[in-house]
Amino acid sequence: MRVILRMSSRFGGDLRGNVAVIFALAIIPVMTMIGAAVDYTRANQLKSKLQSAADAASVGSIAKNSTAFVAAGSMTSDGTIAGGAVDATNIFNGNVQGLTGVTINSVTPTVTKTGSTLTSVVGYSADIPTSFMGVIGKTSLTVNGTSTSTANIPQYIDFYVLLDNSPSMGVGATPTDVATMVNNTSDKCAFACHDLNNSNNYYKLAKSLNVTTRIDVLRTATQNLMATAQSTQTYSTQFRMAIYDFGASSDTQGLRSLFSLSSSLSSAQTAAGNIDLMTVNGQNDNNDQDTGFSTIMPAIDKAITTPGNGTSGSPLKYLFFVSDGVADENNPSNCIKSTTSSGRCQSPIDPTLCANMKNRGVKIAVLYTTYLQLPTNSWYMTWINPFNAGPWGPSPNSQIAQNMQSCASPGFYFEVSPTQGISDAMNTLFAKAVMDARISR
Repeated sequence: MRVILRMSSRFGGDLRGNVAVIFALAIIPVMTMIGAAVDYTRANQLKSKLQSAADAASVGSIAKNSTAFVAAGSMTSDGTIAGGAVDATNIFNGNVQGLTGVTINSVTPTVTKTGSTLTSVVGYSADIPTSFMGVIGKTSLTVNGTSTSTANIPQYIDFYVLLDNSPSMGVGATPTDVATMVNNTSDKCAFACHDLNNSNNYYKLAKSLNVTTRIDVLRTATQNLMATAQSTQTYSTQFRMAIYDFGASSDTQGLRSLFSLSSSLSSAQTAAGNIDLMTVNGQNDNNDQDTGFSTIMPAIDKAITTPGNGTSGSPLKYLFFVSDGVADENNPSNCIKSTTSSGRCQSPIDPTLCANMKNRGVKIAVLYTTYLQLPTNSWYMTWINPFNAGPWGPSPNSQIAQNMQSCASPGFYFEVSPTQGISDAMNTLFAKAVMDARISR
């Protein structure tokens, strides 16, 4: 009896067989964990491919020239774009074609226009069968994802181009051109006035001397602007142009339409070729008062309709104003700096004339064609130089330049004097206008 008890005690205390039992019990969860890791890794790899397809769909559905992008350009209000959702679905499906080991449950694309922003959201859900997790009853893994892309919709803009063609724009475009005129005129005159009195027609003289005047540069620059606008626009009617000047002649001076507002930029470019200097009929025609800012600026303000939000039916409004910035008009009661005894006002532009347009939401881009000093011209030295004086040229503190800058909307002022500068500046102002419209609304 004692032997049996002793053997039973030894058997109960022997632990050597427990290792096998413990291993047998642990192998199942360990293998399950390893299998789950394999299944999750595969699921993540497939989800990455699905996410790439969703990214391609959200970007591609609102790309330039896409159905949604084109449709958004003609929409006058916010809303969804069904064609964009169709494109997104097709792009997604095209990118997952041939992808095995996954079942697509749903693709939910939405393309929406809100203001000037186009947004594409592509969501998806898919099941991925498991290889190892089935032992614990998990036969598939569900993966979900979303991709969001946005695009700025090009804004519709109406550009009103106001060009100073008064006699002072007959000055040489560069100091060399000025000197050529001075050296070839008996009265040392730098102005190539388009005087119809043939005995004093310095306009024709400038042509024969190959002198480039500011009006010549302005003509070319405006034509180049139309070409730039035509090559820049995304939609065929995105930009419309209108061209105005200060009048055909001194006797009829005032706001004149050279080209009515139109999206035909090629026609606008042709019309710009007709820009020319205002004619005068001899000295003292219209008392030589040919730059009537006090009447022209309110008139262009009236011509510019109410600015919109940049949609096709409600375009933004920009005024491109190009001038040397000096008024010459009968305005004795509201002359900034000087008035002759007859009431003739020769003075820097009054910047308050621009205020109403800016208050209405019209952006004003000002290109100031620097009034070069004309030391041999007594009229210039008496009436203009006091606003413009510097020891060797126009002063950095020129009242003319300051007032022109005050007329401009913030960031839309350029001052140029070299011949090649006007065209570059006009194109730069145009590019700034398009960029400003894109990011500020």
